[in-house]
Amino acid sequence: MRSANLLNDFAFKYVFGEDCKEANDALKSLLTVFLERKVNHVVVKNSEMVKDYTKMKSPRLDLLVEFDDQTTVDLEMQLRQTKDNLLNRFNYYLARLHGSQDMEGKSYSQLKETIVMVFFNLIIADDDDICSLYTMRKYSGIPLVKDEKEDRMKLMTIEMPKVDLNKPLEDMNEQEKMIYYFLNCHKGLDDSKIKVMIESDGVIQMLEKRVETISDDRWKKIIEDFQKLHENEERIELQLELEEAQRQMKEARKDKEEARKEKEEAHKEKEEAHKEKEEARKAILEADKKVEQMVRKMYEDGFTLEQISAYCSLNVEEIELLIKS
Repeated sequence: MRSANLLNDFAFKYVFGEDCKEANDALKSLLTVFLERKVNHVVVKNSEMVKDYTKMKSPRLDLLVEFDDQTTVDLEMQLRQTKDNLLNRFNYYLARLHGSQDMEGKSYSQLKETIVMVFFNLIIADDDDICSLYTMRKYSGIPLVKDEKEDRMKLMTIEMPKVDLNKPLEDMNEQEKMIYYFLNCHKGLDDSKIKVMIESDGVIQMLEKRVETISDDRWKKIIEDFQKLHENEERIELQLELEEAQRQMKEARKDKEEARKEKEEAHKEKEEAHKEKEEARKAILEADKKVEQMVRKMYEDGFTLEQISAYCSLNVEEIELLIKS
């Protein structure tokens, strides 16, 4: 068992992102396999970060790759689930990458294709698709543009745990083989499938040569140091998540208190409305009583029913009922 592990973010970026022919060839092979298009030439735009990682404020390493047609790919190895929404995060990365193009004095038809490609060591979608390509579409599924080449913002997810590791090697496609190698390359020749792939698969042979360069004690120490940086970032992220949870809890308590006050106010207003309604009912009864008393008095004083009706705005039948009651 060796120390090299391509699930380590730094090791992954070193194997594919170092400024050398071997890493460049490995990167072209990886992109060819997962983008399913021939990649003849790529340039790593930020390869210097691999050599100077100790000066980084944050150990997050995104591998920015530019093709000869200026298509830009942000290549990521995402190892763990966080409370932050991962797909929203990578959609943000895609929008930021797409919007970073210099369009001053240019037509928007000159926008270049941008792709965020993320290798997940966890499952994010409830289907069997290992590789998924997300583009802009209507709710009905109709693409925003007629020609796929015009759809220049793409998010590709590779969910490595969906690969059946017990599947016979001869039944695996190129994507499954490469993912199997990512997940098990630390076993080296101790893994029978890895051994066969190294002996028979040119792409895996190329990757194996790169992995071998980070298998000695010097690289083990560098990767361990980087892992400490990564763990520190995770602690900071967890602290931020805790602070955010506390903030949300405080907001929830505040909302609950405001809701309680609103409920009390509503209850108070309801009671006041009921009180006003009751007072209005009593006023009506009191007014009716006074009208009845006045009608009786006028009748006793000798007023005719017609005279009383004209004075009280009551018809003769209503006046008769009041007098008889």
